[in-house]
Amino acid sequence: MLEKYLSQVDFTSYEDFYENFKIKVPENFNFAYDVVDEYAKTDPDKVAIIWCDKSGAETTFTFGQLKEYSDKTANFFQSLGIKRGDPVMLILKRRYEFWFCILALHKLGAVTIPATHLLTSKDIVYRANAADIKMIVCVNEPEVIKHIEDSESKTPTVKYKALINGAKDGWLDFSSGIQEASSQFERPRGDLGSHNSDISLLYFTSGTTGMPKMVQHDYEYPLGHILTASYWQNVSEGGLHLTVADTGWAKAVWGKIYGQWLAGCAVFVYDFDKFVPKELLEVISKYNVTSFCAPPTIYRFFIKEDLSKFDLSSLKYCTVAGEPLNPEVYSQFYKATGIKLMEAFGQTELTVTLSTFPWMEPKPGSMGKPSPGYDIDLIDENGNSCQDGEEGQIVVRTSKRKPAGMFGGYYRDEALTKSVWHDGVYYTGDMAWRDEDGYYWFVGRADDVIKSSGYRIGPFEVESALLEHPAVLECAITAVPDLIRGQIVKATVILAKNYNPSDELVKELQDHVKKVTAPYKYPRIIEFVSELPKTISGKIRRVEIRQTDDNK
Repeated sequence: MLEKYLSQVDFTSYEDFYENFKIKVPENFNFAYDVVDEYAKTDPDKVAIIWCDKSGAETTFTFGQLKEYSDKTANFFQSLGIKRGDPVMLILKRRYEFWFCILALHKLGAVTIPATHLLTSKDIVYRANAADIKMIVCVNEPEVIKHIEDSESKTPTVKYKALINGAKDGWLDFSSGIQEASSQFERPRGDLGSHNSDISLLYFTSGTTGMPKMVQHDYEYPLGHILTASYWQNVSEGGLHLTVADTGWAKAVWGKIYGQWLAGCAVFVYDFDKFVPKELLEVISKYNVTSFCAPPTIYRFFIKEDLSKFDLSSLKYCTVAGEPLNPEVYSQFYKATGIKLMEAFGQTELTVTLSTFPWMEPKPGSMGKPSPGYDIDLIDENGNSCQDGEEGQIVVRTSKRKPAGMFGGYYRDEALTKSVWHDGVYYTGDMAWRDEDGYYWFVGRADDVIKSSGYRIGPFEVESALLEHPAVLECAITAVPDLIRGQIVKATVILAKNYNPSDELVKELQDHVKKVTAPYKYPRIIEFVSELPKTISGKIRRVEIRQTDDNK
C-alpha cells in the first residue's frame, strides 16, 4: 500500500530520508474508500483490528468486515440525514464502534469530532454550539448519558443522540440501527462526496488558557501519518501495533488507524478504564504486540514491575511522546528489554514533527531531528534564528511547502489562526534548543519558561530531575515572582506512597535536584499537594498554579 502513496519507501540514512521522502496525494483521496475498502477488495481476510477488554472479551476485525460494518454505519447515518460537511461527535472511549463510525463518516464526507468521556454538560454545550454538531454517538454509561442529556436544552443543533449497546427513551439504538441497515453503500459522487480540502476531523484541544481551540484537518490528513507509523513507530507489514490512547484524543488517530493501516499493520485495542501496569504488560505478551507507543508515565510504571516475568519477545520497537523522557527510565527499560525508546514531538495541529528515526541513535530526553516535509527553525524573541545551544521557539516555515497532515487553521477563528501562523511561519509556542548533532531538546511552553537571575530555566528538566527521586510521584514546576531574582523556581509535588511532607524531605529534594542538574535550577520553594490541576486532556495547568500563588 505504501508504494502507492510514496515516491520512495526505503532509505539508507536520516539524510536520505529527509531529502527524498515524498508523499503522492491523489485527487479526492478518501482513506475509507482508498485504503480500507481497497484492502477489502484485494485482501479481505487481512486483520485490521484485534480488540479485547478487561473482562476477557475479545474480537478480531478483518478489512472485509470493516468495509461491511462501515457501509452499514454509513447507511444508518445517511438515513438520519447526515451528509457531507455535517459534524458528528463520537464519545466512544476504546469501543470498536469508533472505527465503524469514523470510517462511515469519512465515506459520507462528514466531519468527525472525537471527544473524551470526561466532558461535562458545560463542555458539551460549548462544543456543540461552537461546531454546530448535528449528532452525538456515545457509550452506554450513566455519567456520559447524564451530561449529554443535561446539555440538551442549550444545544439546538444536536438533532440525534445514539447509544451503543443499549436502548433508552429519547435515544437511538446505534447497534440495532446498523444491524438493520444495508451492507451496500455507494460512494457519493460530485458535490455529494468528499474533496481533499474538506474538513474530515475537528479536534477541540485544551490549552493552558481560554476555551479549547478547534483544530481542523482535511481529507489528506491520514497520509501525513505515514511518517508517524512507518518511520517513527516503525510498524511492520503484518505486525500488531498498540498505542495507549483513548479515541477521544488526537493521539488515537496517530496510533490506531491511519498510518498503521497504510503500512499494512494491524492495530491492537485494549479497552480499559484504569491503567494497571501488570495487566497491560500481560495483554502485550498474550497477543504478541510487535510495536508499542505510550507517554513516559506508562514506561515509568513499567520499570517498577519485574519485566522478566512477562514474555515480551514479540515486542520489537517502542516509542514515546507527550513529554521529555527521563534518562533513567530509558536506561532501565533498555536494560530490561533491550529496546531503545524512540522519542518524538508533535501537536494536534501537526503530525510527527521532530523524531528519533530508525537510522538515528536516540539521546534520552531529546525529541530527535526534523521530519521530512517540515522546515523547522528555532527563533529568539526578536525573530532571529538561533544558533546551536541557544533556546528559542520551535517554528515551522511554510512559505515553500506545507507539510502533509498539517492543520488548515482553527475552525471559525481566523484571528486565532493568524496569531500563530502568519508570514509563512507557524509558531508552535514550544521552546527548545538544538545540540551540535542537530538533535532538539524540549524546554517548555513559551509562557512556562522561568527567568531567574538572568538564567532561563525550562520546567521539564527540573521536573525530570525531581521524578528521579523515589519520593516524587508527580510534580509541576512554575515560577514565583521574587524581588531580587525576578523569578524563583517552585515545585508542586505529589508524594509517592510511604512518604510524608517534612522540612527534611524538602531539603533532600532540593539537594537531589542540585546533583542531577545545574544547581541554579533547584526549586527554592516546594509545596506538597494531593493533586495537580490539569486540563481535560491530562496536561498540567501550570497557569492555574501560578494564579493560585498570585492570589495567596
